[in-house]
Amino acid sequence: QGRLVESGGGLVQAGGSLRLSCAASGSTFSRLTMAWYRQPPGKERKLVAFIDPGFRTTYADSVKGRFTILRDNAKRTVDLQMNRLEPEDAAVYYCNTHPHSRQYWGQGTQVTVSS
Repeated sequence: QGRLVESGGGLVQAGGSLRLSCAASGSTFSRLTMAWYRQPPGKERKLVAFIDPGFRTTYADSVKGRFTILRDNAKRTVDLQMNRLEPEDAAVYYCNTHPHSRQYWGQGTQVTVSS
């Protein structure tokens, strides 16, 4: 059974950048649509972006033009490059498949944006 482990979160000033990374185990990674989700404090978890096996990408309106999702099938990683961060981007970020699968929810990685 595969696992997903997120990393790269931290504290950044508004306007700054962070790159999150998700490392996957398992042999089916290249065939999966992979996604990043986020959950701000006290709010529900929502989809941020996803990338399909053909490298086509889709973004939530709130991050379009600022975030980029990338995958490396050889390394089994999916990254989220986040630029021009805003306080509203503060959340715990998770990677998972799209649609998400209960088995893949991990601890996530915390992103804090100071204004």
